[in-house]
Amino acid sequence: MRFKGTELALVIFSFAVIYIIWGTTFLGVRLAIDSIPPILMAGLRYFTAGSLLLILVLTFAKVVIPTWKQIKNAVFAGSLLVGGGTGGIAWALQHVDTGITAMIVAGQPLITLLMMWAILKRQPVLSSYLGIALGLIGMALLVFQDQITAQKSSMMGVIISFASMISWGYGSVIAPKLEMPKGQPLNTAIQMLGGGSALIILSFLIGDYKGFDIQKITQQSAIAFGYLVIFGSILGFSCFNYLITRISADKVSTSTYINPIVAMVLGWAMLGEVITKQSIIAALVMLLGVFFINIDLLTVLKKRKIRAARI
Repeated sequence: MRFKGTELALVIFSFAVIYIIWGTTFLGVRLAIDSIPPILMAGLRYFTAGSLLLILVLTFAKVVIPTWKQIKNAVFAGSLLVGGGTGGIAWALQHVDTGITAMIVAGQPLITLLMMWAILKRQPVLSSYLGIALGLIGMALLVFQDQITAQKSSMMGVIISFASMISWGYGSVIAPKLEMPKGQPLNTAIQMLGGGSALIILSFLIGDYKGFDIQKITQQSAIAFGYLVIFGSILGFSCFNYLITRISADKVSTSTYINPIVAMVLGWAMLGEVITKQSIIAALVMLLGVFFINIDLLTVLKKRKIRAARI
């Protein structure tokens, strides 16, 4: 498909957003949780983003009022995707470098493929087996480094990251089977509100909120939080949603390969994080694995309309 004029500019802009901005969200989360508890921060981020998006949808779009069943399904999906899928990553970033965390999250297609195999009974094709093998090798090289294994907190961060990926993968497979609100923006707004609310409740249940003082929020954390709400959530998803209606899924999914690179470079440049040779090798091996997995996974995504990108 050829694009001209304004539409071409919008396509280029949208790709820039999902390539760069989604890659910067790992740094954004790391800065935001400096003075805001991680689970509470993630909950407030998505509750705020969902509220703003809902206001925009109700103001500027034609809305089909969802049924109570559709709302419950969207909240359930949001609790898995936004709640479990991103709340754990925010917590993990207290203990694991942003670049390492981004590389772990880049293995999400591997988890999703395994979930589809287990739940939908869809056996992977040959290229996916190769991708799975490379992905596991890359993950092992990435995780089993002295800087991670030497610290219990870092290993716990890695474990929580994997738990978040499982939650996201399960939500990605289950969500398309549920009756959802009509209109993707409305559906997304309700999911973010549901997931954000779940994280806020969880923050109070586990005591994550303790010690939080709004007067002690640093300017850096406040700016990072606002950035995550406006750019990481609302703008990022809007651009993603725009692209998937105009560009093939395989091209849109290339953000999977770019986001970790952006995160690693920013972590090195702004936080002084160390990029080891083993991390670079692990990244190359794992991303090659993700490439082979996507060859198979994207075919299924097109048929089942499973979303593979984070909100």
